[in-house]
This record gives sequence, structure tokens and C-alpha cells, in this order.
Amino acid sequence: MDTQPSLLAAIREAVRGPGWAPGRRPAGGRMPPLDGATGWLNSPPLTTEGLRGRVVAVDFWTYTCINWLRTVPYVRAWADAYRDAGLVVVGVHTPEFPFEHDVDNVRRAIEDRRITYPVALDADYGVWTAFTNMYWPALYVVDADGRIRYTHFGEGAYEESEQVIRQLLAEAGAGDGLPPPVTVDADGIEAAADWAALGSAETYLGAERTENLASPERATTGSPRRYTAPARLAPGSWALAGEWTVQPDAVRLDGPGGGIAYRFTARDLHLVMTPPSSGTPVRFGVRLDGAPPGADSGDDVDDDGAGTVREPRLYHLVRQNGPVAERTFEITFLDPGVQAYAVTFG
Repeated sequence: MDTQPSLLAAIREAVRGPGWAPGRRPAGGRMPPLDGATGWLNSPPLTTEGLRGRVVAVDFWTYTCINWLRTVPYVRAWADAYRDAGLVVVGVHTPEFPFEHDVDNVRRAIEDRRITYPVALDADYGVWTAFTNMYWPALYVVDADGRIRYTHFGEGAYEESEQVIRQLLAEAGAGDGLPPPVTVDADGIEAAADWAALGSAETYLGAERTENLASPERATTGSPRRYTAPARLAPGSWALAGEWTVQPDAVRLDGPGGGIAYRFTARDLHLVMTPPSSGTPVRFGVRLDGAPPGADSGDDVDDDGAGTVREPRLYHLVRQNGPVAERTFEITFLDPGVQAYAVTFG
């Protein structure tokens, strides 16, 4: 974020850098205040004091994070199943990319993900800082006395997290009124990653954190330059083709016909993209090993590989339906102005 560049750099390094190891850390302490929120959606402003007597699950997220997108079916299910038993789920949307500060974008994401529980907008990282949080996603479960009894960072541990929620609700007096544990059948972009076949790591495309750029031209930050893609890419490397401006946190296409190529191993490939500031849609085509993806197309492309960038979000471009193999992904944009931020896998 422009307002807190040093904090953002530290967060990015901690959250999704090479040393990121999601999991639990010792719980303890009181639930911090929520008054750092810059706004609220789905609810009037909530306070820590006003939540006393309820079990609270605080879920930190940012809407383009694939790790969070794969956890939201569980958080959503817990909110629905245990609301009447005394659970309050509070989502805290702390943005990573500049466009995630836009309230309308967050509101659209909430609708897309069918989120009905309260969401605190944390544009200034006030709630994040109060919790000394460093991860997307991060779950903090607070008992009815306001004590943090459980934390989990990253994906997974869903049964364990739900058991803690049930235990704390029972302690708060829910007793025999608890429903059975939830059953979650996630699909589409929310489906769990194929961890056994996942061989590629998330890659940022902007100059601040990019690596493995294989275009022979030296990247020039802040000014347009024509790039070319090599005939072959090494595993985990990527390339630009066409006229692009490399920015600190993204790459922007300055003319039609440019593209991005990536050599990857994963079931799913996603790309965080935004249309031009004018909002003009950007058409694109996807190829896998030089051919249309067909049955291996993601949710945001058809079998011929055609799609359109209409709003700022994460786009699901590839889902290999057969055995996962190393593939070359190429996306070519028919229109200029698109900005691409990060490639993620699943």
C-alpha cells in the first residue's frame, strides 16, 4: 500500500515469501479493539466490548488471495451453522493490492463469495496491527470472556478449528443446542488445492518482488518497453511478450497483442488482473502448450481459451482435469491496458 510501503513489504515477505510456514502459534491475551476499522459491511460497527459474551471467530483476508478463497467455504459454513448457538464471525478485509482498497470491489467480492457475516474494512491496517497479525488468511477464535483461545494461519486444520469453536460454544452454555459438524463440498475456485501435484510457487509480476523473469530484455521499471518470450521456458520461469510497463507491484500492457507465458506444474493456474482505469473490458486468449485448453480450462475461460477482464480480481484460467503435468501457459491480450499482479497455483 502506498500509505505503508515498509509494512507492506514486510507483510509480503512474511506471508508468501519463500519462508512462509502457515500454522498455529500459541494463543493468549485479550481480543484487541476493532476501532481501527475504516468501515463495515453487512453490519453496523462492532466493538470488542459489545461482542463480550459471544464466541467470536476473526478471519483476516484479502479478496484476491487464493489461500483465503480456499478457506472461505468453511468460514461461511461455520457462520451459518453456529450463528444461533452464539458464534459471531467477523471478517477483516486488509487489502494487499491498491485496488483492494476500493469498497465497491470488496462489496462485489462479498457478494461473489456469498458472505453474510460482518466484515470490517481495514484499509489502514489498524485491526491487523492491533492483532499483530502477519498472515492472509488468519483465524483467531475468542471465547465468551474475550480471550483468544486459538489461532491458525493459512489453509487447513478445518476440523480442529471447528472443534475449538464447538468447545467454546459449549463452555458459553450452548450445550446440547449445537448442530452437527458442518459438511463442506467446495468447488470451482474455492476447491482445495491438489497439494500432491503442486510444484509451482506463487509469483509476483511487479518489480518489487518478481523473480525468474526469462525475457532476454532487462526489465525497466516505470517506462514502456518491448519484451520477447524465449522459445522455451525453464520450469518456474515466466516471460513477457509485447510492449509492457513494469511497475513496482504489477505489469501493464501498453499495446494490443502482448502476452505472458509461464512454465508451471499444478492443477490450477490463476492470475490477478485489473482492467484499465477507464473500466474498458480487455479480451484475452489462453493456450496450454500452444493449443486451446479445452477440458483443462478454468472458470474464467471457455474451452477455446477466450475470456475477458471486466473487474479487478483473481481469474481462474487453468484446471487440469487429467493427471497433472508440467505445461506452458500463455495468455495473449487483444486489448491494451490490462494490469497483471500475481500468478498463483492450486
